[in-house]
Amino acid sequence: MTTLTHRPDTLTRDALAVLQPGFHGTTAPDWLLRRIGEGLTSVGLFGRNIHTPAQLAALTAQLRAERDDILVAIDEEGGDVTRLEVREGSSFPGNYALGSVDDVELTRAVARELGSRLAACGVNLNWAPSADVNSDVNNPVIGVRSFGADPALVARHTAAYVEGLQSAGVAACTKHFPGHGDTAVDSHLALPRIDVGVDTLHARELAPFRSAITAGSKSVMSAHILLSALDPDRPATLSPRILTGLLREELGFGGLIVTDGIEMQAIASTYGIERGSVLAIAAGVDAICVGGGLADEGTVLRLRDALVDAVREGELPEERLADAAARVRALADWARRVRGASGPGAAVQEGTAPGAGTSAAGGPDIGLVAARRAVRVTGTVEPLQEAPYVASFAAVANIAVGDETPWGVAAELTALLPGTEAGTYGSGSGAAEVLAAAGERRIVAVVRDLHRHSWMAAVLDGIREARPDTAVVEMGVNHAEPAGSPHIATYGAAPVCGRAAAEVLTGRSV
Repeated sequence: MTTLTHRPDTLTRDALAVLQPGFHGTTAPDWLLRRIGEGLTSVGLFGRNIHTPAQLAALTAQLRAERDDILVAIDEEGGDVTRLEVREGSSFPGNYALGSVDDVELTRAVARELGSRLAACGVNLNWAPSADVNSDVNNPVIGVRSFGADPALVARHTAAYVEGLQSAGVAACTKHFPGHGDTAVDSHLALPRIDVGVDTLHARELAPFRSAITAGSKSVMSAHILLSALDPDRPATLSPRILTGLLREELGFGGLIVTDGIEMQAIASTYGIERGSVLAIAAGVDAICVGGGLADEGTVLRLRDALVDAVREGELPEERLADAAARVRALADWARRVRGASGPGAAVQEGTAPGAGTSAAGGPDIGLVAARRAVRVTGTVEPLQEAPYVASFAAVANIAVGDETPWGVAAELTALLPGTEAGTYGSGSGAAEVLAAAGERRIVAVVRDLHRHSWMAAVLDGIREARPDTAVVEMGVNHAEPAGSPHIATYGAAPVCGRAAAEVLTGRSV
């Protein structure tokens, strides 16, 4: 337990309470424990903080030794975006796969199982689900993170996901309000702009958030996007019209409002993280997410001091900061009470993978059940009898997904057909290179978002012209015309999706 030499004043404690910072390492650094003792109420975890389930459980226990109601948050969407299984790949397909199945009970069960695994490791706030309607098929950052392009479908699955996750004692954080789906710019890199009318926004973007609110979502994450019809001057994260006027007053949301990462360039490059944080709290935000890129004590102190100074200088009402801090503490209290009612959670054994074992229902793993149901096949499958050559075409991953998580079907095919060989190809590759590496082996070409990458389509055309029996596995947004013998769409690139595709290709189960 950290011993304080002095007690920070109420204003400083409130400023710390509204921060959700990250840190480096698989144990909590001394500076973080010290700030928890001074009022910090939330901590954000990323892939760099997680090695094994047992280690994660020990880390969260270390944090709770300082504050038993600490909010431990994570960005665990499942599918392509995983922190819990960042080095292995998720045991669950993501939203796009679940939306393609369109079974809300399955979505609810997947979210419940994912939440149970988080709760067992001591995590009690998940920055998920994504409620974005992926109306722009060229969206560079949402894509398979969305349940789909139909607002009604996205709305019903968002509600089911919220209900499933929170039934496991983990607070949902529905994102990215008021909707990041109709953007061609990644807000990690720049400020996206949506210029559709208010009627379209209400019918399309806002429908899933209404459902999430009705379902009782404990928190909502704001998007760093400019919606000219709602506020032509400020992005949603900094807009009183959008956060207080629309989300609070019009939609009636009474829970916690969290920012997307405040260090993302959509905010940082225009406003800076200090002023951005002040404007966000003033606009109606309750918690500032920071730590994906800036994960040090200096960042926490800069933001704390910026909020304190803004109050003392009259730029930020003290009552607004106090209200924000109170909402954070209220959610922390809910999470503590839920955890106390359900017990400390199942013990996690060292070396046990988060995805190991069976579902809560006792049948086959619910993630694999969902991945198998999501697969769509065009053409006739002649099961592979001999080890193939797997050519995976890799574009640069967006920051939300990252490039350290494995994906594809090569490992899964190797488990079924030992001797399978594989190669990964980028934008400078050509069909001749792939054909030479494959030799006489049958080719399995693995792509993600083929419709977004002309170089990928050109290479694939060259391969198929020379080898018409090439099987194609699309693991991204399934928008391009099916091409392959057969064409298999998995609606996500998690290893569990790869396993489902491998089973189709071979006619065998792993």
